[in-house]
Amino acid sequence: MSKKMFFSCWILMVCSLLAILSNIIAFSSVVKKNILVQNIKVTYPKAPLKITLYDLSIINDEKKWTVNNVHDPAIIKADNGWYYIYSTDVKVGGVPKPGIQIRKSKDLIHWQFVGYVFNGKDYVYGGIPKGAYEWTQATNLWAPDIKKMNGKYYLYYAASQFGKNQSYIGLATATNPEGPWKDEGEVIKTKQGDVVNAIDPCLTFDANGQPWLVYGSFFGGIYIIKIDKKTGKPAEKGFGKLIARRDMSVQDAIEGPYIIYNPKFKKYYLFVSYDSLFTDYNVRVGRADKITGPYVDYNGKFMTDIESPPSEVGTKILGGYHFENDDGWIAPGHNSILIDGNDYYIIHHARGALDKNWPYLHVRKILWTDDGWPVVSPERYAGEKEQVLSKDLVVGIWERIVLDPYDYLQSEPVKITLLKSGKINSENSSDFWTFVSPNTIKLNWCKDKTKKIYEVETVKVIPAWDWESWKPTLVFTGLSNKGIAVWGKKVK
Repeated sequence: MSKKMFFSCWILMVCSLLAILSNIIAFSSVVKKNILVQNIKVTYPKAPLKITLYDLSIINDEKKWTVNNVHDPAIIKADNGWYYIYSTDVKVGGVPKPGIQIRKSKDLIHWQFVGYVFNGKDYVYGGIPKGAYEWTQATNLWAPDIKKMNGKYYLYYAASQFGKNQSYIGLATATNPEGPWKDEGEVIKTKQGDVVNAIDPCLTFDANGQPWLVYGSFFGGIYIIKIDKKTGKPAEKGFGKLIARRDMSVQDAIEGPYIIYNPKFKKYYLFVSYDSLFTDYNVRVGRADKITGPYVDYNGKFMTDIESPPSEVGTKILGGYHFENDDGWIAPGHNSILIDGNDYYIIHHARGALDKNWPYLHVRKILWTDDGWPVVSPERYAGEKEQVLSKDLVVGIWERIVLDPYDYLQSEPVKITLLKSGKINSENSSDFWTFVSPNTIKLNWCKDKTKKIYEVETVKVIPAWDWESWKPTLVFTGLSNKGIAVWGKKVK
């Protein structure tokens, strides 16, 4: 063999060895990746503080109220790192002290009572600004909202009386979220006979930082008006632009507006509460390309649509419900939204199903569908995080709740079994499910076996705390291809 031939053979042999080694490395990587997928560790939240519901022993001790007596909560994360809640003047079993209640928390789970925005002899009944009282004769204040602007906290409050629109939205400012607060007086007021009702304010900002005030309750619907950033008061005359309403056949029952902007989807989201706050309150959402609308629901219906059946307008994402072996909640609603980094939370009140006189503070995570709709966790927040999951974790028995837009009190659970084979409930079923990494499952419900027509529910799965069975678990939340919200909780 010549030196040239020997050198060529040596090069060929080295190349072959390198190719084999490369294949081994590539194969090892695949195996390692698969192993990692199959060994995903899930971080579940720890047990939160256990709350005794309907606890008569605390009703006259504000320091023990924690999440009790919370109605229409507005939230902000302050510069000092605390989360603050401001809420309507309510009290179970007695006359509430007026003045807007303040609570704070470090973790959105454990809440402590701080005091009142207005408190003292300068206020009517010790807590109502004179301008608000003189216009409305109100005995308590409702539905505040708070935002940071111009280096100060701007708190908007409302005064009125049930069934009337002789109403008043006022403004208070402070450099500290715990006060002292300075009443800045009237922002918008309405009188009996006006088309709009000046309550339920929410200060919001468009993508360019321009402030707007969205407000309204029953009567003529929800309005939005541009705000002067220097004063925090309207930059234009009149009541603004109508962006949502309901029909007279349901007593115009829409209120509690809250608008956020999600830069990922470049959309504005309008959250509102439908129906009666005492019985069948529920939260609906619509979205728009501009802050002034038009806002449309999942099915493209305008939030101003009063021609369609009233229950079929607005995408319902939260309503009364219960899981098995639990009384559950009724009339959840009047929310605010916390955006904390990349995490979104819905903050609302709900009434205990056993005694609807008791309103409680609820905090729940918001997840986002791939096509940009917010969906709400079926369990209250306990510190959970959205994370990568595996198909094997999802296999098991679940309770599934469909938040039917026509459910007026509580949506009921139905047990389903997600089999390892991908079938739902039985191996002979035409219904099946699939898992899409990192944490999505699709539930395919066969509606016509011959034509192979399926209703598909696309849901996000997340670890959570099972407040009914007091243990960690998995839950899911999402929408069907008809825009119907669906929840689930793994029970076995």
